[in-house]
Formats: sequence, C-alpha cells, structure tokens
Amino acid sequence: MSNFDLIGVGSPIMDLLAQVPDDFLRQHIAGEKGGMVLVDDREMERIVSLLPRPPAHATGGSAANSTFNASRLGLRTTFLGKLGNDRIAQAYREAFQAAGVDASRFKSAAQPNARSMIMVTPDAQRTMRTCLGAAMTLSPTEVTPADFAGCRHAHIEGYLVFNQALADAVLAGARAAGCTTSLDLASFEVVHAARPWLLSQLSRGIDIVFANEDEIRALFEDRTSDFPTLAKKLADFGVLAAVKVGKDGAWIARGGELHHSAPVAPSQVVDTNGAGDAWAAGFLFGHLNGWSLPASGALASHLGSETVAHIGPIIPAPAFATLQTRVRSLPPR
Repeated sequence: MSNFDLIGVGSPIMDLLAQVPDDFLRQHIAGEKGGMVLVDDREMERIVSLLPRPPAHATGGSAANSTFNASRLGLRTTFLGKLGNDRIAQAYREAFQAAGVDASRFKSAAQPNARSMIMVTPDAQRTMRTCLGAAMTLSPTEVTPADFAGCRHAHIEGYLVFNQALADAVLAGARAAGCTTSLDLASFEVVHAARPWLLSQLSRGIDIVFANEDEIRALFEDRTSDFPTLAKKLADFGVLAAVKVGKDGAWIARGGELHHSAPVAPSQVVDTNGAGDAWAAGFLFGHLNGWSLPASGALASHLGSETVAHIGPIIPAPAFATLQTRVRSLPPR
C-alpha cells in the first residue's frame, strides 16, 4: 500500500496578492495581461513599491495549490519542491503542515523563498510576475526516484518546464518509482516556450494533462477548432485530457469517451487566481478514488467555482467547510 496518494511537484511560492486597476498594468507592467513572467528581485521590489497598498500573502504555486486542496479533501499528500531560508519559507511549511500535507520531502536552500506578485484586475483576471528565489535552485541532480517512493501519483506543474532538464528528471524519477503522472500546462507562456518538448513527452507517456483554453490552443497552434475537438486531439496521445474552459465548464476526453463538465456558477467573481489548480485538485481526488470522469469533473467544477469567489488561491476555511457539505450531495460516483 502506498504511503501517499499524491505527491505534488513544483515551486513552493508565497503569493503576494494585490487588486489593481487595468491602468496599473498598462503603465507599469510589460507583457500581456493574464500571463506569467519570471522576474528578478529588483523587478519584484519595483512592482511592490508601485502598488496602491501593501499586498496580502497566501501560499501559492500551481502544483502546491492543487496539493493543498487535495489534502483538504482527504487525499494523503506530500510535496517535492525547494523552500528558502527566511520567515516566508517557515510560514509556508507551517501552512502546509496545518493542511495535512506531509512536509518531509521539501528541500531547502540558502536563498530567500520564492514569491509571486499576483495582480488582480476588476475583471478578476490575474497577471503574475514571479521571482523564483530558492525554488529556482532545485537541481536535476537532486531529484531521484527515492523522492517519489511510496507515492501513487505525481502531479507536476508546467512551470517546471522552463527548466527542461529538471522536468525531465522529475518525470524520470516519478516513472521509475511507479507513479502515474499528471501535468498541468500552467500558462500559455509555458507552452510557447516548450511546445516541442511537451509534445515529445506526451508521446513518451503522461497519464493526465490539464489545460485551459489558451494553453490547448497554443499546444496545437489552433485558433479555430472547438474545445471538444481539441480535447479529443489531446486524448489521441493516450492521455486523459481535461480542458478547462472557464465559465463554460470543461471537456474531459479519454480514448473514445468525451464528457462535458458543466460549470458551477460562483456566488461572486473576485479573483481567478488558483481556480484551475483547485479544479485539478477536485478532479484528482475523484479520479484517484475511482470515481467516474463525470463525477470527478463535477467535484472539480465546484472547487474551481468556490475559489474564484475569494481573493487568492486558497479557499478560506469556513467557505471550504460549507463547500464540503455541498459536494456530499453530488450524484452517485
């Protein structure tokens, strides 16, 4: 029997959360709205200094958010990533332990912890600028099959693909340990930067791929096909394909199966940050517990919907307790 149902793999990033007007992005932030760009400490401090008010803090990182939520749902989880040597790193570790995530597989570096400035505009879209700090120092030589021992499934964030040698080491270690794998494409910038690598890895074998509208279109360089068609095209690689389409729900494809996961209307839309990560957590919880694809997608939709009703990627504890009560009434699995 495995010790853990799921190991998340990615950058343990502390999110700095700020609500800003669109003019702030136009005046101070280079690049496309809605994307993620890596920056250095100097650029991070420049952005923070220009904010209209100090940012709030929350644990973040794509795979980390999914792992955190999967633990809250009841999966046995652990996490592989590199923390820093500062108070932010200690706060991050303590938050994960409080959520029930095993912290023994975190690695440590002498640098400050990773941070991500997440700027949320009035349309609830998030634009991210990330300083990876200690997380960036995780070396491919530090990752071995032993890191995945006793784990059933490894969930890997696409941002790791910016360091393809590291992503190769992670996938090799997970496969050698007998884990099934999932990859969240994470951002259209990731896909633009690493499309050939991603396609080659799909051909080598990844069990589940999560993508949103922009990511799936970038992967296949296809701006015209509908999303059911793109989900089936992804499934043709032999993967379970989950294509999230925001307020229109999601399309889930595997082999000859195709299911539409209906959206769940949120009580309000405050911040889309972390909604896709929460969706993945709900889906993985259902899938790893043997639920059907429609049932797993339904749970995922509830988690994603609840996430956008709050600032930051982590649903507050009282709202999460209410959510758990609500999802118990979902149809049979």
